[in-house]
Amino acid sequence: MSDQSEQRFGEFVAVRRHEQGYVAELVLDRPKAMNAVSSEMARSIGAACDALAADPSVRVTVLTSSNDRAFCVGADLKERNSFTDAELVRQRPTARGAYTGVLELPMPTVAAVHGFALGGGFELALACDVIVADATAVVGLPEVSVGVIPGGGGTQLLPRRVGAARAAELVFTARRVEAAEARELGLVDLLEDDARTAALELAERIAANSPVGLRAAKRAMRLGHGLDLRAGLEVEDAAWRSVAFSGDRAEGVAAFNEKRKPQWPGE
Repeated sequence: MSDQSEQRFGEFVAVRRHEQGYVAELVLDRPKAMNAVSSEMARSIGAACDALAADPSVRVTVLTSSNDRAFCVGADLKERNSFTDAELVRQRPTARGAYTGVLELPMPTVAAVHGFALGGGFELALACDVIVADATAVVGLPEVSVGVIPGGGGTQLLPRRVGAARAAELVFTARRVEAAEARELGLVDLLEDDARTAALELAERIAANSPVGLRAAKRAMRLGHGLDLRAGLEVEDAAWRSVAFSGDRAEGVAAFNEKRKPQWPGE
């Protein structure tokens, strides 16, 4: 799969388009710092996510790294060490914007984890719908070991993924988990030889489906999570109604009956 185009968001973030532009690759590109998330990089991630969220042609987003050793090692602690308390308070919305930007992307998202994904780096992966890793992956939320707590969604996303007790053990011990155990515990979903290649191939398979259906399915699963069954079914019904009379639904039914590949209008 070849890169078709690239758009830069500041110095440290790029968006590459694949598969007729339907798959967007959001690249963390601060290799000299192992993708440590500085304030500038956080702003760039947020801006890239805003642009992706506003683009209806993007059916899937894949989050990757340009670094050979790390997906992302988390917050830039060298920068943080220079902050006054007031500066840290002012920087907080910028940092949150990066994580919520990924979390709130309306299309399916896949993280491709190679090497270290620690702290905020693992939280960026947790914000995605599916995590693909390779044998080099090392994940964890070590924040309590440096006197803070996970602040990019980790205390909320990890229990939803692996359960409260398992999440507590991982957060309280601050331990790093290597690839095989991470797959066993459900910290990552797929373990492949090449995380980026596998994630892009998965994205291509997902992108073959209705973009309207994909976004509605994600919305139903995200909004319904944690609700009681009756409330969750109402969320699902609302999402179903949003697609039932769409052009994609009409094209999907027609293509099935005519035994051809759908040409999704995306509306």
